[in-house]
Amino acid sequence: MHSTATPSTPTAPAAPAAPATTSTTSTTTSTHCPYCALQCGMGLTTGPRGVEVVERAGFPVNKGALCGKGRTAPAVLSSRVRLTEPLVRSRATGELTPAGWEEALDRVAEGLTRTRAEHGADACGVFGGGGLTNEKAYALGKFARVALGTSQIDYNGRFCMSSAAAAGQRAFGLDRGLPFPLEDIPRTGCVILVGSNLAETMPPALRYLTELRENGGTLIVVDPRRTRTAEQADLHLAPRPGTDLALALGLLHLVVAEGRTDDAFIEERTSGWEEARAAAMAHWPEHVERITGVAVPRLRDAVRLFCGADAAMVLTARGPEQQSKGTDTVGAWINLCLATGNAGRPLSGYGCLTGQGNGQGGREHGQKADQLPGYRKLTDPAARAHVAGVWGVAPDSLPGPGRSAYELLDALGGDIKSLLLMGSNPVVSAPRAAHVEERLRSLDFLAVADVVLSETARLADVVLPVTQWAEETGTVTNLEGRVLLRQRAVAAPAGVRSDLDVLHGLAERLGHGKGFPTEPEAVFEELRRASAGGPADYSGISYERLRADDGEGMFWPCPAGPEGEEGPEGAESHDSAEASGTAAGKGTPRLFLDRFATEDGRARFVPVVHRDAAEEPDAEYPVLLTTGRVLAQYQSGAQTRRVDELNAAAPGPFVELHPRLAARLGVGEDDPVAVVSRRGRAVAPARVTSAIRADTVFMPFHWPGEGRANTLTHPALDPVSGMPEFKVCAVRVERLEQVKQA
Repeated sequence: MHSTATPSTPTAPAAPAAPATTSTTSTTTSTHCPYCALQCGMGLTTGPRGVEVVERAGFPVNKGALCGKGRTAPAVLSSRVRLTEPLVRSRATGELTPAGWEEALDRVAEGLTRTRAEHGADACGVFGGGGLTNEKAYALGKFARVALGTSQIDYNGRFCMSSAAAAGQRAFGLDRGLPFPLEDIPRTGCVILVGSNLAETMPPALRYLTELRENGGTLIVVDPRRTRTAEQADLHLAPRPGTDLALALGLLHLVVAEGRTDDAFIEERTSGWEEARAAAMAHWPEHVERITGVAVPRLRDAVRLFCGADAAMVLTARGPEQQSKGTDTVGAWINLCLATGNAGRPLSGYGCLTGQGNGQGGREHGQKADQLPGYRKLTDPAARAHVAGVWGVAPDSLPGPGRSAYELLDALGGDIKSLLLMGSNPVVSAPRAAHVEERLRSLDFLAVADVVLSETARLADVVLPVTQWAEETGTVTNLEGRVLLRQRAVAAPAGVRSDLDVLHGLAERLGHGKGFPTEPEAVFEELRRASAGGPADYSGISYERLRADDGEGMFWPCPAGPEGEEGPEGAESHDSAEASGTAAGKGTPRLFLDRFATEDGRARFVPVVHRDAAEEPDAEYPVLLTTGRVLAQYQSGAQTRRVDELNAAAPGPFVELHPRLAARLGVGEDDPVAVVSRRGRAVAPARVTSAIRADTVFMPFHWPGEGRANTLTHPALDPVSGMPEFKVCAVRVERLEQVKQA
C-alpha cells in the first residue's frame, strides 16, 4: 500500500529555463514543439540568455507560427520545476526521498520480479503515453512482451483517437489520422469539422480553415458550444452532447432522399451500401431534430453546402470519438463521405485530428494492447513471426492481447499487482479518476518515469526522472502521418536519464539487456525492420533522410526500395504526385487514391444506428456534462501548469453554463458551484455564457484536486475501441452554499 505522505523534495514554482551554456555565442537547433499532434516546427537557441524558441518559417505545417504553449515550452526544461534525481519511497517514513540511479532501478526490478514470481507475468502491468517518441513506444512494447512477458500493456492514446482508428480500420482497412496533408484542406470546397475546437487546441492549424474560406470554400462546425472555432464557421450545428451519431445519420438520410449520392463511386469503389443506406433511412429529419436539437432547416443547409462542393472533407476530433459509441459515430461520418464520393479522391475524404504529440506513432509500434510494431495485429501469426524474428525470440513466447487502457487501470490492485508507468498522468486524465487514483494506491508496487512530479508520480514507490523533448533525439509521427525527427538541442540536468536508458537498465536486471539499446537511432533501425511489410511501414525512412530537406519529414507507408534504404519513388510534378498519392522522397502523403487498404480495394460501408449515451439525464442528474481543453493548458497539465505565463492565462478550472441554467440556480459569474455525478463531485467557479446549450455544462480537464473534471466522467467503454465516454454524462449543478448546508 502507498503512503499518502508528500515527497520530501519540494516542488518549485515555474521559472525560466536555466542557461544551457555559458558561451557568449548562440547556436540554433531545428526541432519540434513537445505538445500537440501538429508537431509544429521550431528552432531552439542556446546561449547566454538560456534556451529560447525562434521561428522556423520553412516547416510546412505551421510555417513559423506557434501557440503560447510552444513559445513557453523551454520553461519546463528548468531544473527548478522538473525532476532531477530518482526518488524512492522510504520504508521507514513512507515519504519519497532522493536516491541514486542504481538503487532506484534495483527497487523497480525487485518489485516487478517479486510480482512475477508470486502472481505470474500478467500481474505486471505497463502503461505508456501518446507523447513518447516512436523509439520509446517501440522499446516499451518490446520490454513488456519480451523482458516482462506480460500481455498487460496499453497507453493513454486509447483515450485520444482509438474510436477514429477503429472506424478507419473497418471502413478503409488502414488507420492514419489524416490520409492527406494539411495543405489540402484550404483547397477543398467544404469541410465539416465535428467536435474540434482548433482555435484553442491547435491554434496554428486554424489558418487552414481561414484559407479555406478565403478560397471560397465553406466551413461547417458541429459542437454543442459556440467555441472560437465555431465563430469562424459558415454554419454552426450545436447538437445535444452524445447525439453526433444521430446527426450524421440524419444528414445521410437527407443525402439519399434528395438524390445527392454518388452512385458511380458507390458502385465502383465501395461495398455494403444497401445495409448502410437502410440503417440511415430509419433516421428521418424530424426524428433527428428531436434527438439532437438541431432544426431540420439547418440539417438541410448542411447537406446543401457539403454536397454542393466539388470536393469535401469531414474532420473529427474528440467530441464524437470520446463516446461509448464513438466507433459507430465516426463510422456514420465516414458513410456520409463514401455516399457522396468524398473519399479516395484528391482534396476529399475523412480525417481525424489526432490530439497527443505522438498519438499517431505511439499506437503504431507496440504499446497498444493488441498491436505489434508496424501497426501489425498481435493475433496475426505472420505478424508475430516477423516481429519475433526481429526480436530474436520464439513467436509462441509473445503474449496475446491484453486489456484496454481503462480496463487495465480498473484491474490495478486486483489481477495486476505492479505497474510501470511512463509519460502519463491518469490521476488527472482517466475517467472516473477518483476510482483510478484509489486503484493506483492499492498496488503492491508502482514505478513512474516522468519529467515532472505529476499527481500520479506522487503515489509511486519509485520515481525515475527522464529526459524531455529538447534533451533527446527521436522521431514522432504527426496527425498527417508525417514522420519527423526531433533533435537534441540541450543537455539534460545531471541525474536525469532517457527512457531508453531506463528500459535498458531494467531489462538488463531482468536478463534481457542486449535487446534494448540506448541510442535512439539504433532503436529506430530496429523499428524499421520490425515495421517492414506492415500497414505502417517505416522501413524506407532513416535519420539521414529525415534530416534532409530542412527536416520536412516523410509520410508512411514508406517501404524500403531495392537497396533497403530508399522509400518509394514519387512523381516530380505536384499533379502527378497528387494522382498517385506519392511525392518524391517523401513516402505517401495521400492515401487511397488508387484503392483502399482492404482485401478487395473497396471501402466498406458499415451499417450503424443511433443509441443513447450510457448515462442519460434524469430527475436526480438533469444536466449533461461535456469536457475539453482550453488554449493555455495541455492534457493533464502536468507540464503546462508549471509555466507562469500559461497559468496567468488559465489559472484554474471553471464550469461553463448557460444564463438560463445559472438563473434557475441563482448563480452569477465566478460564483463557486459544485458539479455532481454518480461518481463524485467537482467544485469550480461559474462562467456564465450563452455560447453553450442550456441543457449542458462544460468543464476543462487539466486540473487535479477539487476541480478535477474527470472525477465526474463515465467509464463506459466503446465495445470496439475501448474508448471511455468522456464527452457526455449526467450531472447536477448546485450552488456551493447548498452543498455546504447538505
